[in-house]
Amino acid sequence: MNRPLKVIAFDCDGVMFDSREANRAYYDHVLNRFQLPAMTPEQLAYAHMHTVDESLAYLIRDETIRSAAQDYRRQLGYLPFLKFMRMEPGLVPLLQTLRPRFKTAVATNRTDTMARVLADNRIDHLFDLVVCALDVQFPKPHPEALIKVADHFCAAADEVLYVGDSPVDEMAAAAAGVPFVAYRNPKLNAGHHIRHLAEVADLLGL
Repeated sequence: MNRPLKVIAFDCDGVMFDSREANRAYYDHVLNRFQLPAMTPEQLAYAHMHTVDESLAYLIRDETIRSAAQDYRRQLGYLPFLKFMRMEPGLVPLLQTLRPRFKTAVATNRTDTMARVLADNRIDHLFDLVVCALDVQFPKPHPEALIKVADHFCAAADEVLYVGDSPVDEMAAAAAGVPFVAYRNPKLNAGHHIRHLAEVADLLGL
């Protein structure tokens, strides 16, 4: 970190929220609708990191069934499954500590559900910017989302800190030249590894 940080950005799933069971329920529901087997642990891990379009392409190889599943999931929506998401302990206190000294942002591969997740949990006012997969041409692991965050705040790459939990986050941060903090995933290559969100404040000397 060559210069003082301006922006602290977060991935959503696996960092701000434990959404694994929500994703499991959602995709298994869609698969069951088309008489397909429930996800394996490997498939769940993939779906947890990628966009819904990428996940369905991975889960359903038959193009005809996948097209029907896409139509169904658009009608279904993700809202019935938001109740399975659990906010990570310490998220709100951390955001309150960070602001207004730092700008706060979300960079996620979620699509049209991100705004509702923030609003339902009453934390939308704690973020200055939200960049989801609908806001970019190329989702993570492409660096576009993080570049968009830096550009929005007129910040250099090394003035943005990104907190993520997956290889997709690691690759996006590396490609963007953004310092990376790995959350509860010691396998990732990161400048720092943390197990609790409060440790972000400790890293910043707050």
